[in-house]
Amino acid sequence: MYLFKTTMIYFLNLVVFLILIRAVLSWFIRDLRNPIAAFVYQVTEPLLSPFRQIVQRLGYNGMIDFSPILLIITVQLLSNFIIGL
Repeated sequence: MYLFKTTMIYFLNLVVFLILIRAVLSWFIRDLRNPIAAFVYQVTEPLLSPFRQIVQRLGYNGMIDFSPILLIITVQLLSNFIIGL
């Protein structure tokens, strides 16, 4: 069980790290022909799209994308739950 917990925590930390990288890349790199940016976008988009839909259903269509923040909060809650097991 310890190995499972540790593996899940590392995976969830990797997800948060990739989301933060995507946020920073969105400020500087708009060209998805960059292989690093393309990889980060391909990995994170399936995780972000449900949260983006939730934000849109709530009626927010502003200039700031809050889906990464919601995903990071969700991942942190999941991480805390796994640690508590």
